Amino acid sequence: MSLKVPKSNNLPIFKDGYKYLQGLDEAILRNIEAVVELSDLVRTSFGPNGRNKLIINHLGKLFVTSDAATIIREIEVVHPAAKLLVMASQAQEAEMGDSTNLVIILGGELLKKAENLLIMGLKPTDIIPGYELACTKALAELETLSTFSLPTPMTPSTLAAALKPALASKQYGLEDPLAALIAEAALAVMPTNPRNFNVDNVRVVKIMGGSLANSRVVQGMVFGREPEGSVKHAKKAKVAVFTSALDIAQTETKGTVLIKNAEEMLNFTSGEEKHLEMIISQIAASGVSVVIGGSSMGDLALHYLNRHNIAVLKVLSKFELRRLCRVVNATPLARMGPPTPEEMGYVDVFETIEIGGDRVTVLRQLVDGDDGFDPTSKGDRTKTATIVLRGATANSLDDLERAVDDGVNVLKGLIKDGRMVPGAGAVEIELARRVENYGAGLKGLPQHGVRRFASALECVPRILAENAMGGAEGNEVVSRLWAKHEAAGGEAWGVDVENDNDGTLDASTTKIYDSLASKAWAIRLATEAAVSVLSVDSIIMSKPAGGPKIPQQSGNWDNDD
Repeated sequence: MSLKVPKSNNLPIFKDGYKYLQGLDEAILRNIEAVVELSDLVRTSFGPNGRNKLIINHLGKLFVTSDAATIIREIEVVHPAAKLLVMASQAQEAEMGDSTNLVIILGGELLKKAENLLIMGLKPTDIIPGYELACTKALAELETLSTFSLPTPMTPSTLAAALKPALASKQYGLEDPLAALIAEAALAVMPTNPRNFNVDNVRVVKIMGGSLANSRVVQGMVFGREPEGSVKHAKKAKVAVFTSALDIAQTETKGTVLIKNAEEMLNFTSGEEKHLEMIISQIAASGVSVVIGGSSMGDLALHYLNRHNIAVLKVLSKFELRRLCRVVNATPLARMGPPTPEEMGYVDVFETIEIGGDRVTVLRQLVDGDDGFDPTSKGDRTKTATIVLRGATANSLDDLERAVDDGVNVLKGLIKDGRMVPGAGAVEIELARRVENYGAGLKGLPQHGVRRFASALECVPRILAENAMGGAEGNEVVSRLWAKHEAAGGEAWGVDVENDNDGTLDASTTKIYDSLASKAWAIRLATEAAVSVLSVDSIIMSKPAGGPKIPQQSGNWDNDD
């Protein structure tokens, strides 16, 4: 008979306040539940018919959007497992600028399928190898499904056609004018080698009023305000950028001065005026014709700047100021004084124009250009283009700006890898079919993970159909798509969100394409996030830092009564 040492049930391993959860019910299934809840939050915002979410962030700012990247960024997710999925979607946003919703939805669906297998008795170590095999197979098959590439040389029409499907998922019905605006702006700043295209060279300025039809592309950098002084135009001008205030220097200490008569008053102020006039004269003598200020500007300084015929523009956003310094190649100065030749920038055209009743300032850099801008001349290519968006409300303008930002990032991804695959859920159904067939030929427990991965891929066309037609119709559309994909040559059949032709359409014929690289990154990141959540078997949370909260006392604590 062997001896058995009795075990203590309450060994103090951690300090008081620690939380320690382990096992299938406490850790794994609870993590899956949190991720699935996050996934369900954004799945109704997926696709052209996705619903908007109204979000008020911790600063009280209001967002009305269906953009998953914005939703995830503004809500504060605290669950550690859900944070893993949020980090995966943020990685997708940083890498491709689009398909963030696909990462969250697919990751949540993979974990939902894994939950069923775990309840049936499988272990995470049985499911994870199956998911990894399925992901490798799906990415390999995805490479063979490319049916279209971004044509070269790029023209406004071909660029707009490639961008429309991505924009339709954000602003359904407005994809045509938005795609035309982005294509025009991108081609205006496209370098000789398209791979060097910089998304920062396409800017957005929002001006309230009008509609999207009144939006336009302005060659150059646009600021939604007039110059401060009387000088509104300059050509081939040297630029000085100041981050400090353009005003009389204020003393750090307070003092009292006794003035007895008017002559003493004049003598007291004339010293400061002469000093400021000397500084402005030195700035003008250095050849500067345009001054950009990032802080306050005094009336006296403006008076002397106007006298020396120097244009003055105030830019209060430090991000805009930083971008402007890159455009004009200037060094921002924290001191008030004449810049050195190395610190000065240069701008070809500084002008004030009117857009929709609002006066705006344009700084334009021409590449091999002359004094003016001739759109028909191939030499007059600007280094920066600004899309001036018009709209009735601030929320609609913000949503349009997000759509433009996604469109420019999609274009950047397409320039790197121009291969495209059929959209509208067609490629997901085809991958599901091929991965299912691959899983059916495997032996052992990993085949269950492979086949569940295939069924998880079906969620994309199903959600597209549910958001467009309702829940009951979603399963019927997926069934029709399976039948068409089983037939020869049916790889491009996807969901018709307008519910014509029994809810299905040929994505190649209707020219609905998605970026292959974006899709591959989304599948890879969603799988990695799901595998990371499944591989966790314990949750250990330390005690939060800080002392006990002080209870609030009613009334004034200092009252004698």
